[in-house]
Amino acid sequence: MDITDLLQSQLSGGVMETLSKQIGGADTQKTQVATSGIMNILLGAMAKNAATPSGASALSNALDRDHDGSVLDDVMGMFTGQSKPANAKAVNGEGILGHILGGRQESATETVSKMSGLDKSQVGSLMVTLAPMIMGALGKAKKENDLDASGVAGMLGGILGGMKGGAKKDPKMAMLEAFLDKDGDGSIVDDVAGMGMSFLGRLFGRKK
Repeated sequence: MDITDLLQSQLSGGVMETLSKQIGGADTQKTQVATSGIMNILLGAMAKNAATPSGASALSNALDRDHDGSVLDDVMGMFTGQSKPANAKAVNGEGILGHILGGRQESATETVSKMSGLDKSQVGSLMVTLAPMIMGALGKAKKENDLDASGVAGMLGGILGGMKGGAKKDPKMAMLEAFLDKDGDGSIVDDVAGMGMSFLGRLFGRKK
């Protein structure tokens, strides 16, 4: 099971309804659109960060230190605050977002707000909630496959390459592509855009 399959498996069984309630009773469909957008942006940003040796090493070290995937054992509990792992950094969504997005967090929030119809405060809350799950999925994949820093970079690169293309663009896709393209300077940007379109389409098409 790859990372996107792992993430999708965590978003079934009423999870979207729970997330919608957690951010103030939002429309479930809008929450689903926002969730897919957040996944695309964070996975894309991590892929770009891991494209350099130093970035890959930093990400690998963070996964080893704080994200072993155990948060996925009770995702619903994590979302509702009923499950609190021993390592607080594993569920520190704000800290995770700071490392992944840096100063681009506000721009990312605005992008997802425009594409989903949720207001920025709802998107921000959802982003903080989902970030630990995304890192947990990546950490779980790293641990199960016994990957080092270059292996993590290769895994992310493989995801991008495998998802490139294969989906028609629409306004929502264009928003994601524009965000991910802002500081891009090479072919990885095209790969990230392809990943985003593929994952968004897969999440929209999943069975409830």
